[in-house]
Amino acid sequence: MTLSSIPKIKHTNANNFFLLCGPCAIEGEEMAYRIAEKVVSITNKLEIPYVFKGSFRKANRSRLDSFTGIGDEKALEILAKISEKFDVPTVTDIHEVSDAELAAQYVDILQIPAFLVRQTALVVAAAKTGKVVNLKKGQFMSPEAMQHAVKKVHESDNKNAWITDRGTMFGYQDMIVDFRGIPTMRAYAPTVLDVTHSLQQPNQSSGVTGGRPEMIETIARAGIVNNVDGLFIETHFDPATAKSDGANMLDLAHLERLLSNLVAIRKVVKNL
Repeated sequence: MTLSSIPKIKHTNANNFFLLCGPCAIEGEEMAYRIAEKVVSITNKLEIPYVFKGSFRKANRSRLDSFTGIGDEKALEILAKISEKFDVPTVTDIHEVSDAELAAQYVDILQIPAFLVRQTALVVAAAKTGKVVNLKKGQFMSPEAMQHAVKKVHESDNKNAWITDRGTMFGYQDMIVDFRGIPTMRAYAPTVLDVTHSLQQPNQSSGVTGGRPEMIETIARAGIVNNVDGLFIETHFDPATAKSDGANMLDLAHLERLLSNLVAIRKVVKNL
């Protein structure tokens, strides 16, 4: 599978990583447009192939009073508008079999959450839409185990599967990235490193996930050095007020400097 097979992908000839980036959740049209406009401007400047990311619904919540979304079709329509307005592909995660057909009408890539990647019916439903399927590695799974998730997609007559590493559980309240897994998973499918979720600190007593955003550049640099195909970064213009995952998101004001540094590192790695 090549990036050129995804509608609206740009800079396919650039010798660069690709980027999945946007807010954790679609909180509204204005916020989504504001983030997309900024990221599109940066990625066009740096010739980074870009996919706008936004969850239309958040199903994995610790507390019943946590934000889950603004309404499925309303959020999906915003994703479709962003794709049209900024001429970029979009990705969103799905949680139920019925979500696959619904979301496929609006976005280009369907993402399987890490906690659900072993759910065969969900993976097959996503694959059968014909969309690219981004499989997040379960926090509880080895890199080698992800070959079976990829096979489920391929054996459903869809060769367009990606793997995204979002860290592995380390004790009860921390995540760690095992960079040995990148070359392993790249043998099965194009591999993405989810930088921001890898820095989560889940299972806090407050019921709100913590994070270590100060380590974002450290993890991202290590991914680029180890030849990851793409990066996944959640961002917001005011993470402190974000309705989901604010504790580990990157402040949008820091994105251009981060990506500029990563592009420079990528050039060095490719010239080795």
